[in-house]
Amino acid sequence: MSDDAIVEIYPDGACKGNPGPGGWGVLLRYKGQEKELFGGEHGTTNNRMELMAVIQGLQLLKRPCRIVVYTDSQYVQKGISEWIHGWKTRGWKTASKEPVKNADLWQQLDALRNGHPHVEWRWVKGHAGHEFNERADQLANAGVESLR
Repeated sequence: MSDDAIVEIYPDGACKGNPGPGGWGVLLRYKGQEKELFGGEHGTTNNRMELMAVIQGLQLLKRPCRIVVYTDSQYVQKGISEWIHGWKTRGWKTASKEPVKNADLWQQLDALRNGHPHVEWRWVKGHAGHEFNERADQLANAGVESLR
């Protein structure tokens, strides 16, 4: 993989009820190639599925690379680029001393992203006609449907 090659990751989560049956979907793009993946879980939340989509995308990568994650979840984007530093400093507690929700997934995501030389987190507006974000949404919903 050349140094200037960038893997684009488009994750999304869906939940029918919150909590309820949920799905995650992720689309990876690299040098004109695309890979799609989705899955579902019973009794979950939308935020867990948003995190799971990114985790699943990063787990597909077999060696360190440059990555841009395009997410429509401000929870994911702000969580990994802003809030996580305080959570880690406070021993996975919020500023109000409460346990961080979904700490298991945040810790997994943190470890995965640290295995790459550069990960950029870009927020995109959901349901706004962005081709690859819309596809990730379809995959997440397919994850929910796979439970039925």
